[in-house]
Amino acid sequence: MKQVFWTIITLLSHWRRRPANFAALFVGLAIATALWSGVQALNEHARESYERAASIFAGAGSENLVPAGGGAISQDLFVKLRLAGWKVSPALEGTVLIRGAPFQLIGIEPLTLPRGLQFGGLTSGANFAAFLTPPGQTVAAPETLRDLGAAEGAAIAVDGGKTLPPIRSSASAPPGVLVVDIGMAQALLDRRGQVSRLILHGKPQAGTPPLETVAGKALRLPPPGEEAGDMRRLTESFHANLTAFGLLACLVGFFIVHAAFGLAFEQRLAMVRTMRAVGVSARALVAAMLGELVLLALVAGSAGVAAGFWLASALLPNVAASLDALYGARVVGPLALDATWWLSGLGIALLGALVAAGGGLFKAFRLPVLMAAPPFAWRQAQQKFMRRRAFFASLAFAASLAAYFCGSGLYSGFAVIAGLLFGAALLLPNLLAGALRLGEKCATAPLAQWFWADSQQQLPGLSLALTALLLALATNVGVGGMVEGFRETFAHWLDERLAAEVYFEAAGAPEAQRIEAWLATRRDVTAVLPAAKTTIRLADWPTEVVGMKSSSETYRSRFPMLAQSKGAWDDVQRGDGALVSEQLARRLDLAVGSTLDLPVAGEIWRAKIVGIFPDYGNPKGQVRIDIDALARHWPGAPRVTYGLRVAPEAAPQLIAAMQNQFGPQIVRVTDQAAVKKISTRIFEHTFAVTAALNTLTLIVSAVALLASLSTLGNLRLAQLAPVWASGVPRRRLAQLEVLRILLLAAATASVALPLGLALAWCLVAVVNVQAFGWRLPFYIFPGQWAGVVALALLTATVAAVAPILRLLRTTPAELAKVFANER
Repeated sequence: MKQVFWTIITLLSHWRRRPANFAALFVGLAIATALWSGVQALNEHARESYERAASIFAGAGSENLVPAGGGAISQDLFVKLRLAGWKVSPALEGTVLIRGAPFQLIGIEPLTLPRGLQFGGLTSGANFAAFLTPPGQTVAAPETLRDLGAAEGAAIAVDGGKTLPPIRSSASAPPGVLVVDIGMAQALLDRRGQVSRLILHGKPQAGTPPLETVAGKALRLPPPGEEAGDMRRLTESFHANLTAFGLLACLVGFFIVHAAFGLAFEQRLAMVRTMRAVGVSARALVAAMLGELVLLALVAGSAGVAAGFWLASALLPNVAASLDALYGARVVGPLALDATWWLSGLGIALLGALVAAGGGLFKAFRLPVLMAAPPFAWRQAQQKFMRRRAFFASLAFAASLAAYFCGSGLYSGFAVIAGLLFGAALLLPNLLAGALRLGEKCATAPLAQWFWADSQQQLPGLSLALTALLLALATNVGVGGMVEGFRETFAHWLDERLAAEVYFEAAGAPEAQRIEAWLATRRDVTAVLPAAKTTIRLADWPTEVVGMKSSSETYRSRFPMLAQSKGAWDDVQRGDGALVSEQLARRLDLAVGSTLDLPVAGEIWRAKIVGIFPDYGNPKGQVRIDIDALARHWPGAPRVTYGLRVAPEAAPQLIAAMQNQFGPQIVRVTDQAAVKKISTRIFEHTFAVTAALNTLTLIVSAVALLASLSTLGNLRLAQLAPVWASGVPRRRLAQLEVLRILLLAAATASVALPLGLALAWCLVAVVNVQAFGWRLPFYIFPGQWAGVVALALLTATVAAVAPILRLLRTTPAELAKVFANER
């Protein structure tokens, strides 16, 4: 044990003499750990938020009655149920924006609220009276007050001009939630006379009429865990994609670790030979190196976990906005240090360090002790693995093809990409070596021949950094191409889908009828397009059924379709046909001409599929039928949303006239431009996290290249000194060094371009389809290719600056000393 201890001390002394190499190793481990733990922190925080949201109304043995067809519950129905003897309490949920940040708003009625639910101690006492009497109270958890930056008793304004009642802190309030009286919530959310759910406390007493007798089929009692389960299923793909990007960036970080350890082994070969010669056993040496590795991994991993916490905190607003906009999943509250992902980060640091250094240890100790003295023995041994690397690359490509043709599901899509990237990473050094050998054969001048031969000699030391650059550039091309293609597709789809110039929602069915009658008298309104919606479950998947005015020329000429039968719109208008979204068609294996069984009022309606339409960004399935057919099969579905066709320049005047005429009878009204702006903002939020991880991956590859060049700087003197002694000036040598790294970076970029295009195709045709159910058109962007090549050259130039400056500052005396060494 004592021998192992002093061997570790001796090994650690190397890092004191090689601070640049230690910095590369430390930064590589810290960055890899930060990227992994940051993504895990985001995922864990989001999942905890889902569980908290699902449990807010589930305490004290209570259950929840929710609208059977989605939408809202009439307040009058609550009154009917209470009078009939049902112990129900109303609640209204919604989202308010405060300085652009979303917060969940819950309105409750404390007189009927079950005592076991934790909404800030409102069951009795002074808090109860203050909550009910004007001006009321907003109850929030202490951490929510900190997020708001508000003091106790402050009246906070929400975006749009309305103001919350004075805020009060309560430790028993749900975190990230603002609780107000339900009447105040209805006013703040413009949803007068509506509730989201009815909290049912206990079984009804004997003699109480059945639920269906009082409410008909307007309400249903979801099974326990349904809401949390739906949210987990809907968001699973989002979190899986986030994890995949984090893992890719983490792997690029471990390339730095692999390169740093490999070069450290090479630099310490003379030390290893000496320790073996004085009696250190191979077993003790291996134990010491493993102990050193574990110590470094724990130190750097701890720093990485701290950095990952900061990274997750920075990305949390965009992640929360994306989940709220896409899935209605509210991620609230600040991040908290969690032991699970902290240990996960340290575990990935240890595992990655062991894997990254294991190959170098194995190859170094396979060399005989007497061969350990030559400084390039390790790199010479590395060359023997070229053919083996090509063989494993072929296996990786074959595995990728097998996953594509034989696999199914999201993880098979990730396997396709993993095999493709792993195969390319293994094959890159072989491709670069072949290109350098070709350059050497074509060279005639002695200096040119030396340049190509010396480049081949340097390739093993730079191959890992160049591989990291390859993966970063390919990811930039692939993800960037997918995002830009989605942006073009999304913009075109919005133009077709948002055909109306004005959209509004009425407070209820009577108000909607009055507004519709008023609109019929206006000459500036050329078409009124009513819509209604209900929610059903198909194959245990929440699915929207939307009714629309299929006779309108607006839909027939502008509604985007992927496939449709002849006379599809006539079939929909007759009530026989239905249009289904692409994701629903893929999930249920539907095609044009298929039939779809829809559950309606205790029976099954068998609708004929006459068209399939794209529905980007919707995590649920969707069926579109004629609005009159919806009214026949789901008479309780509220008909309160409308689209209006007017001249674009007349839209502001029409909106103002509607607001003046009907006031609170209109819940919300907006124009097409505002809807497009919101949709585009959701799109940008969704890909902001991807862009951040993409940029971080590129930065990590630049650090890897800088680390390799810096560490090789001192070793280069042994190759450059004879050339300098032959009459080549230092400036010329520096120019050749810059040219070498630029050529290698350009060659890497030329491999990254086709790899990135293949990655983009996999994302579009495989991962997107499996994750979200829709397939995007595949676009190519030649302008992006030039940018990637320029980015590669810029990365290489920045990484080469420090080593080249060091070479230029090397004095002739230092170069001459090379000939006095044992080399």
